[in-house]
Amino acid sequence: MRLDDEQESSHFEVQDGRGGGGFGGGGLGMLLPLIGSRFGCGGIVVVLVIMVVMGMNPLSLLGGGGGGGQQVQTERPSLSELTDVQRTSLKVLGSTERRWADIFRAQGQTYQPPTLVFYSQNGQSGCGAAMSAMGPFYCPADQRIYLDTDFFREMETRFNAPGDFPIGYIIAHEVGHHIQTITGEADRIRKAQQRVSEAQGNALQVKMELQADCYAGVWAARDENLMEPGDLEEGMRAAEAIGDDTLQKAAGRRPVPESFTHGSSAQRMEWLRKGLSTGDPAQCDTFGGAI
Repeated sequence: MRLDDEQESSHFEVQDGRGGGGFGGGGLGMLLPLIGSRFGCGGIVVVLVIMVVMGMNPLSLLGGGGGGGQQVQTERPSLSELTDVQRTSLKVLGSTERRWADIFRAQGQTYQPPTLVFYSQNGQSGCGAAMSAMGPFYCPADQRIYLDTDFFREMETRFNAPGDFPIGYIIAHEVGHHIQTITGEADRIRKAQQRVSEAQGNALQVKMELQADCYAGVWAARDENLMEPGDLEEGMRAAEAIGDDTLQKAAGRRPVPESFTHGSSAQRMEWLRKGLSTGDPAQCDTFGGAI
């Protein structure tokens, strides 16, 4: 990506979560549904097991009762104190702010951007604990994106998706969830999920994730100076690597479409490509007007 001329976003925070104990915050009612929506019921079990292995008390997810709670400090260091990956992330976020501001302005609206929160290993969000095992995520309760930048190293080593465009894709995907929140799409989807079976709820979740993929493509298409040769291939490789079927196969499991929460590799590549080719958020209706 051509990011040299991009201005970093000023909407960021850095959390220092060192200091032991459990987690406060939104508690079980917010955190476990968030993990479940991203990874399914198996993901909840995995996160709880990781907490035990790391010496954490799973009961601390209940909030307010985990034995003292972890002290999380939030800071706003200068840009010069940030790592290269953090600065790249903020340039991407700044680019999304400008592109979505243009889109909202054309509709007579004002875009209010999310805040990007950097943390290491563990932190705290308005939806409860932030853990590196959860990967990057957007919390609608506080309209913040939570990112442990070690995830991008994992993208390169574990998922074989190197390059800088995957950084842009992942952040722009989470910004896509912010768009869904501020436009009311996310709320409509959540209410619909409450009325249907688990499998149907998963299917709706997949559609929401695919729409966020498409929105990520819209961002990249709108920034004409951003894309370089090879970026499209990097994006497709990243989308393929984090498809539910690919991840389930990598875990030694047979892919079960009813359990998918983000979509297959083919679906994720399809909707990212659609956003890239059209640059039009109106073309990102993964629900077919049903919600």
